[in-house]
Amino acid sequence: MRDNVSIDSGFDAPEVAHELECLPYSVQHQDEGVCLLVKMGPHRILLDFGLTNISSITKDLTKSAQRGNSPMPADLVLVSHAHADHARGLLTLHQAFPLLPIYASEVTTKLLPLNWPEQELPGIPSFCQALPLRSPVEITENLIVELFPAGHLPGAVAILLTYHTPNRDYKLLYTGDFFLSNSRFVEGLRLDELRGLNLDVLLIEGSYGTSRHPHRRNQENQLAERIHRAISPSGTDETHSVILPTPALGLGQELLMLLRSHHHFTGRDIDIWVDGAVATGCDAYLELLSHLPASVQNFARHQPLFWDERIKPRVRRLKPEDMATLGRSPCIVLTDSSADLSKYCQPNTGNWLILLPEKIDINFSHNYLAPTEVENYLLAQHSDGPGTTQLIHNLRPQHVIFVHGSPSYLADLTCLEELQNRYHVHSPAAGTLVELPIGETFLQPAAPETNYEGELTELGTVITITLPDAVTADPRWRQFADTGLIAARWQGEDLVLRGLSPRELLNQNSPRPTSSDVECCGNCRYQRGQRCLNPVAPLYNFKVTLDGYCPAFERLT
Repeated sequence: MRDNVSIDSGFDAPEVAHELECLPYSVQHQDEGVCLLVKMGPHRILLDFGLTNISSITKDLTKSAQRGNSPMPADLVLVSHAHADHARGLLTLHQAFPLLPIYASEVTTKLLPLNWPEQELPGIPSFCQALPLRSPVEITENLIVELFPAGHLPGAVAILLTYHTPNRDYKLLYTGDFFLSNSRFVEGLRLDELRGLNLDVLLIEGSYGTSRHPHRRNQENQLAERIHRAISPSGTDETHSVILPTPALGLGQELLMLLRSHHHFTGRDIDIWVDGAVATGCDAYLELLSHLPASVQNFARHQPLFWDERIKPRVRRLKPEDMATLGRSPCIVLTDSSADLSKYCQPNTGNWLILLPEKIDINFSHNYLAPTEVENYLLAQHSDGPGTTQLIHNLRPQHVIFVHGSPSYLADLTCLEELQNRYHVHSPAAGTLVELPIGETFLQPAAPETNYEGELTELGTVITITLPDAVTADPRWRQFADTGLIAARWQGEDLVLRGLSPRELLNQNSPRPTSSDVECCGNCRYQRGQRCLNPVAPLYNFKVTLDGYCPAFERLT
């Protein structure tokens, strides 16, 4: 991948040569996390600090001091959220530069101490100041900061920076990690809050590259089905207990809420054990209940959010004395990503299934004393490729800078023709300065032609639709025509055609759930080919799994 990819599009001559610049100290979550230095006129802003070693900062600082510049690495630090790859170096940074102001959302300030478990909580200084949401704050003269909820994790924000000059305002938005879809504990980023910003620069994550994901509820149902099959097998399958290693914040709590509310597990006589930092993260969530979605607060009014031995399935904190009986009957264990999983998979504990989340680095060993299987699952915490491009097209910035992702994934996004034709696109390596000249006006190129004229012929009981071969030049044609079969449906006055994939054909031939008593999509009158056709359902026109459920269920008759 090129260190810095920049594609020119319809801009006039730069008004100010280097009013905006970006220097990434680190852009990958696989190694050092994310840390970006942004320059807006005279202001220097650090965005996140996922570095474990601050030598790169101090090295640049020494050079800067020799030129007579400020002895501080920046004027201020803004933190997008509390995950380690964005925040783990903040305590070290504060200890080295105690006068450097650090800001984040209120929820993030409360979650940050979980990044330093070796420190006693009362001993961690309250060095991070809280900023309000959706409220512009002039943090220093002519520099305004505004935070918008970004989904992904409680407290996660997209950061809008506005630098005011007598001639014009310069605007930069840093998404941090964002998610457009709602998850169990946080609502998705709202596009309507960000439209019309007249944005100059967008710093955006590309964790999943151009990949396309199923609807989040489908992902949850597929994972729940796999865990269900492990703990209650049929036929010749053996019973397994399940281990789910996760980070301390975010995914672990999402999984717990899924296991407590999915129809496969409600009322089941099983134990869900929570160990290590994941349990600490649950306690932190309980302290932030008033900041969580209304649906979560309502759930907590009727039963405990996490720790509950009364309602099945039981959710318990794993204690040393519980290890002697762990695994004697099928159970589910949620533990740290860094935990030694062999302590659970001991002799005479039965069979184990370890489910590893995709795109999250976990130290994993294969040396276990009990029969063990390992599989991966997807429960996305970031937006996929279509979600990423959707955000870009809604904001229409002059410059797009991709960070946070593997080099190949970022290169896939950078090379998308739909982005190259419209924006200056950058994918810088660590240490590569990106100069961001801003034109007074941005001349948006015309959208490519996507309409094709064809002919329709009725021949008795057969209808033939003929399209020009130009339609096959689109890269999406191969997927559309993969099986040679299409599905057609009315949408208002329009007839919509959709190609059927091989997977859909296999799923259409799979049997419905054997029990007609289960209220699930497989027994719903509006389910056709694993797609919901109920206009009032929240999953309308989405693909569904046969064991999925929504409030608009109507029994098949």
